[in-house]
Amino acid sequence: MEDVIALGLRIAGGAWRKRWLGIAVAWVICLIGWAAVMTLPPKYESSAQLYVAADPVLTPLLEGIAINGNTREEFSLLQRTLLSDPNLNTLLDKTGLGLQAQGPGAREAMIRALRSQIEIVPQTDNLFTIHYQSPNPKKAFQVVQGLVNIYVERASVRNQGDIDNARTFLDSQITYFHTQLKQLEQRRAAFQAKYLQLLPGANGVSAFEQEQAKVRQLNGALEDAVAERSIIEKQLASTKPLLTGAQALSTGGGGAGLAAAESRLAELKQQYTDAYPGVIAAQRQVDALKRMASGGPAAGGVATPAIANPVYEKLRLELLKIDTALFSLRRQIKASTAERDRLAALAKSQPGIEAKYINLDRNYSVLQKEYHSLIERREAMRIGAAANVDANRIQLQVINPPQVPRLPVAPNRPLLLVAVLVLGLAAGVAVAALLAELEGRYETLDDLKKLGLPVIGGISDMRKRASNAGSILLAAGAVALLFVIFSGFMIGTVLMQRFA
Repeated sequence: MEDVIALGLRIAGGAWRKRWLGIAVAWVICLIGWAAVMTLPPKYESSAQLYVAADPVLTPLLEGIAINGNTREEFSLLQRTLLSDPNLNTLLDKTGLGLQAQGPGAREAMIRALRSQIEIVPQTDNLFTIHYQSPNPKKAFQVVQGLVNIYVERASVRNQGDIDNARTFLDSQITYFHTQLKQLEQRRAAFQAKYLQLLPGANGVSAFEQEQAKVRQLNGALEDAVAERSIIEKQLASTKPLLTGAQALSTGGGGAGLAAAESRLAELKQQYTDAYPGVIAAQRQVDALKRMASGGPAAGGVATPAIANPVYEKLRLELLKIDTALFSLRRQIKASTAERDRLAALAKSQPGIEAKYINLDRNYSVLQKEYHSLIERREAMRIGAAANVDANRIQLQVINPPQVPRLPVAPNRPLLLVAVLVLGLAAGVAVAALLAELEGRYETLDDLKKLGLPVIGGISDMRKRASNAGSILLAAGAVALLFVIFSGFMIGTVLMQRFA
């Protein structure tokens, strides 16, 4: 510790010995530094704060109804491209700064300088600030105001441009799909008209399949009718065609037989004329039964004429109906079989008709679905565009508009003046101490003893002691004068800032 103190005292003594040179260095550095600080051009800063967001009420209402782009991404892209060459060229033209560019590369250099000097600071996802510094406060304001105007214009133009491009694209696609649908509808209709009987109908069954089912059904009905006719023939063969009076009375049961005969006659008259043989025979039977019932000649038992058996007549009538039905079934089977064979031959001559129609119908369904989807998208885009323009869904606000700055933000002259003063004083002390060390002088007896030589003693310089008081006063005055000049610079700087 004592060595450190001794070293410090030795350096301080050396610096004091070279004090005038140190004071001179401090004066030179301070005066030059202060002059440089005072001549530094001021820098004025202008800034603007912008807020971009979607309407918090309208946006959820349009969810699923209108096509809404990602507002955050869109305006973030605009923010990142705000300092692009086209935008800065536009800024130079609008602010008139481009007129200052002289020479082929001056405009490009000015654009590079602006890009490096303009700061865009994002604060949140929807909030960012634009800063720009310039020696000219009006220029700083013009640059920031111009950037704000460009951003707002680009945002509206980009939004409207995107809408116009999307509308043009959708219209062209809708026209294209509409044309394709019309052509496919014509092909589909022509195909249906040509191969209608081979194509599935509304129930999914083709005419050929219907004819096949019809032939099978008619054949089944024919088989049933043939079996029924066989049964009736057997019954008819075992039934007597004529009955005597006694047989008629015993079989018919008197009045019950007459009622049955009358009922049978009424049925026949509903279907046939009075000249029909069956009607004539039934009429005779009814007349004979009436006479027998009233006790006429046929009831005496002497000569009872034979009458037609109603059961036999009924069976004959049923047999006649079945024969008529068999004739009709055979005729229908023949016609349906011919139609089925014709359709089968047509289907064999045109293989894959159903597959071709299914493919054609599928293409039509796909085109129709895309066509209606495009129309829905166009309508959704129209609603979204109306929300953006008419309802102001996108809120773009300049929260803090740029102002013409009155006070410079740089340089910080008081701080720089203090820094120059400290640097000058430190440099003066350092130079004085360094020169004193380079002289190689020994200030104390201890310094001599360190050389290893015998030291007898020391002699004091009385003249030096007498002049120390005057030297201290002169040095203090020089330093004080330096502080007075520093104070003057400080006062001038404060007055300049206050009355700027």
